[in-house]
Amino acid sequence: MAMNPAQKQPAAQPRIDFHKLRLLVQSGFLLICLYSGYRFYQFYLWAMGSSATFVERPPAVEGFLPISGLVSLKRFLLTGSYDRIHPAALTIFIAALLIAIFFRKGFCGWICPVGFVSHLVERVARRLKILWRPPNWLDYPLLSFKYLLLAFFSWIILVAMDLAAIEAFMNTPYNLVVDARMLLFFIAPSATTIWVVSILVIGSFFLRNFWCRYFCPYGALMGVLSWFGPLRINRDEHSCINCKKCEKVCPGSIRVAEQTVVTSPECLGCLECVATCPVNNCLGVSTYRRVRVPAWLLPLGVLAIFFLAWAVANLTGHWQSAVPPEILKSYYPMSVNIGHP
Repeated sequence: MAMNPAQKQPAAQPRIDFHKLRLLVQSGFLLICLYSGYRFYQFYLWAMGSSATFVERPPAVEGFLPISGLVSLKRFLLTGSYDRIHPAALTIFIAALLIAIFFRKGFCGWICPVGFVSHLVERVARRLKILWRPPNWLDYPLLSFKYLLLAFFSWIILVAMDLAAIEAFMNTPYNLVVDARMLLFFIAPSATTIWVVSILVIGSFFLRNFWCRYFCPYGALMGVLSWFGPLRINRDEHSCINCKKCEKVCPGSIRVAEQTVVTSPECLGCLECVATCPVNNCLGVSTYRRVRVPAWLLPLGVLAIFFLAWAVANLTGHWQSAVPPEILKSYYPMSVNIGHP
């Protein structure tokens, strides 16, 4: 006796709302950054003599020092010596690289607070209906800027700077107070800084992820490394209904509906496309050989690598700076006048 076709249909599996999960994770990291920034400002006031209350310097602020992280990474690879001045910068940088290699640009898609703010701006722009997608003849040249910046920093640090130059730089007063100078970028911006930031903010209302997509060399590096990773978004072309909802929500502006495997370096591994797809299992995460794996493996891997790196660094003494607060207190007042060597 023939079975009713309806009886052959497996029960629909509950789907994880990756959009809400991502917002929750990003919000958490943004709060961590804001709290760390506030604590660092309190430490800065103490170091400047403007406050009598000592607050321990939060190492997490070094996440905003990726150039320092790249310099110290080269030194670490050449000497095996971990940076003792800004160890958290190196730890976070290594974590971001590992995430990119194994889990796409997951650092950008799940952790980076700048990417989260860009996402919020995009949502406002969509409501105002002012978001614009540039044609390819304009989009591709603009995309090249961040890779040119990446090439510039890679040449200067990885090629031009030898070990002696790196050691000399890392022992300069500038490297000692680079975190204070980073803080001044936010609390006492120059006229040029205000103009540049204003252009980036305004541009973000019209072009999706304006800074991240076109100018961030950090993201460019993550994208290059993600090419070699084992995971990517996979589309089942047989079940796809070509609604293109995936393309509308993709922060990387990738033509997801035109590809069976997304290999673009612009893929953040954010799973927004998977979350919005109306067809169950049409979009998912797969390996090199297109073997489907649970989509939740991607954000889990991102968070696991990041917090494992933090835990190991904390336990081995590679998170807190070895520079005594009293030394920083003697240098911070001069930070405005200490130029790049």
